[in-house]
Amino acid sequence: MNILDILALFICLAGIFIYVNTYYLKLPSSVGLMILALGLSFALLVIEQIIPEFKLGTERILKDYDYHEVLYQLVLSFMLFAGALQIDFKKLAEERTPVLILALLGVLISTFIIGGFVYYLLIWIGIPLDFMYCLVFGALISPTDPIAVTSTIKKYSLSKNLETRIAGESLFNDGMAVVIALTLLDLAHAGEDHFLGFVDIVWVFGTDIVGGIVIGLFLGYLGYRLLKYIDNDEVEVEVLMTLALVMAGTQLAEFAHVSAKQAVVVMGLVIGNEGKSGHVTSAAGDYVFKFWHLIEETLNAMLFVLIGLEMLIIPWRLDYFAAGFFAFNIVLFARYVSVSVPIAAMSTYRSFEKNTIHVLAWGGLRGGIPIALSLSLPEFEGKEVIITMTYTVVVCSVLYQGLTIPKLMRITFPRK
Repeated sequence: MNILDILALFICLAGIFIYVNTYYLKLPSSVGLMILALGLSFALLVIEQIIPEFKLGTERILKDYDYHEVLYQLVLSFMLFAGALQIDFKKLAEERTPVLILALLGVLISTFIIGGFVYYLLIWIGIPLDFMYCLVFGALISPTDPIAVTSTIKKYSLSKNLETRIAGESLFNDGMAVVIALTLLDLAHAGEDHFLGFVDIVWVFGTDIVGGIVIGLFLGYLGYRLLKYIDNDEVEVEVLMTLALVMAGTQLAEFAHVSAKQAVVVMGLVIGNEGKSGHVTSAAGDYVFKFWHLIEETLNAMLFVLIGLEMLIIPWRLDYFAAGFFAFNIVLFARYVSVSVPIAAMSTYRSFEKNTIHVLAWGGLRGGIPIALSLSLPEFEGKEVIITMTYTVVVCSVLYQGLTIPKLMRITFPRK
């Protein structure tokens, strides 16, 4: 079975998942896809017991192929670019400041709370994991799923300001969390070779982030100028141009040893906003945005398929899953704190609705980005426990929060 066969299998299963959820389950995207992924895991486990040879074939599919490069180079880059492309600064208007503060400060607070608590949790359970890798887990589990959040809040009578803050913060924290997670991973690897001082840490963060921003701004503006030059009727040229820019930007950033994910986020922001601005309406046609929305939805569904298959090869250790369950409660606590602190600070000069903290915290479902990040990590001691904890947290978050958030919304806000 070659890589094209595996890709075809993933796309086929993703299509079936989306169809079944859309026409039969009729649940929010993340909730429905997670239920189907768990169903796939259960079905495969049953088949393994009946046909032992089936397990060997499944393990060969998942172990013989290195998904690290595919997930890291393509899936994450494409999903982050697609998410950034949807962010419209004009719609954010006066909400830009609270959205950016919530996203940046919130992810930083969440990363260190989760990393610190998980470090001592694992010591208590008896699982060795370096503190830096605990921080990496804290960062990669911090981003929330913008697809799940926006699909839920649109059904209720939220004020325009609150709706903008929720959707905007969810879209921005993806890129922030990915950059912080990958930079912490660089620090963890560098710390294995020699002791890192404060200056070294600042240098790694600075070069990763600033370098990524510079490349993103350059290629984003280049892409905007090219899209402005191309006629909107040339749909295939516009789409291929954006694909080429994302892939070239990722490779260029990797070559320069800076944050490729930061670069694609900035590219998406520049092209998305400049391409839709009033004086350059023709810069990017609607099909460009529709294409990338389709890419985001498809990759998200494929990641849930991968979740279902990945459960067959991760170690079934009770202590790992126990750590994941406790980590889910830590993640919820960290989410409340990371939302409450910035809002409390901003409340001195900006008004917030009464239930903003509860909706932002409980509505922060985890989705495909944490799964892709955990699976794309390079090999190190403790990777398996991070993957298991990530899987457990995402499952609990999507099912528990995803199924109860409508009740919270009905209590706090009337339905439209």
